[in-house]
Amino acid sequence: MRKALLLLVLILTGMMPFAHAQKFTTLTYYQDDSLKLELDLFLPKKAGKEKLPLVLFEHGGGFSGGERNSGHSFCSFLADKGYVAATLTYTLYAKGKNFGCNGQLPEKIKAFQYAANDLWLATVFFLQNAEKYNIDPGKVFLAGSSAGAEAALHAAFWDYKLMNLYPKTTLPANFTYKGVISGAGAIMDMNLITPKNAMPVLLFHGSSDTVVPYATAAHHNCPTNASNWLMLHGSYSIYQHLVNLNSSTRLITYCGGGHEFSGELFHKNQQILVDFLNDAVAGNKTQEHVIVATGKKDERSKAFPFCD
Repeated sequence: MRKALLLLVLILTGMMPFAHAQKFTTLTYYQDDSLKLELDLFLPKKAGKEKLPLVLFEHGGGFSGGERNSGHSFCSFLADKGYVAATLTYTLYAKGKNFGCNGQLPEKIKAFQYAANDLWLATVFFLQNAEKYNIDPGKVFLAGSSAGAEAALHAAFWDYKLMNLYPKTTLPANFTYKGVISGAGAIMDMNLITPKNAMPVLLFHGSSDTVVPYATAAHHNCPTNASNWLMLHGSYSIYQHLVNLNSSTRLITYCGGGHEFSGELFHKNQQILVDFLNDAVAGNKTQEHVIVATGKKDERSKAFPFCD
């Protein structure tokens, strides 16, 4: 854990340059009689012989809203850095449903499951077209903001055979993701992350987030008698668990920050994320907690001494 004054300046002022506008191609990655899912694909301008890593991104929006174009800046930046990147439209299962504390828990879990499944469907699409897009099947990353981050974490660590909703479209039996980038995400069960499936994970999160818990707490801070009560393990808890497993992980904590930081690094200072991806591709291991002061303080931050 370290103080990072330079990072603080860069993150809060957004001084790092944005990527140049990249052209993208809209593709259908899954279609059946009742469902059509599309993505926007960003490719590096210069084609080479070396197989390229792939990053799949899902936007936030509480599983009920949001648009895939919110990932354009991030995916464009990645393409400039030699990555294949795609931002997905996915199933917004919670749209029109009660996702609050007095909703229904099975419906909340289904929202997570459908979004994670769509990442699996997109992965299958790109594995089937790996030669066409010059992709390295062993270097596929997941990324997401808020709801998209929750989807990415569950897609990475859920039991695929148990949670797959599309048995006719399956991942190879030996397939594993290379890593995850999570902006204000959380996971339902920490036991899903094991020594066998642990992978590099970069997490960033506001310590005072009241929507998705920064540590371990109920989703949306619901009371324990709520019909839609669900305990979630957020970025700080995931980071600690991965450190205990001796796995590679980085956490950026915005002390006093709320859920507004869920997309921070996808829109500003994307090089921080590229550095993480590059390290994961190279097999470099790190365990680092970067603390960023936001100037905000509340009771929740006082629970974490490093935010004093």
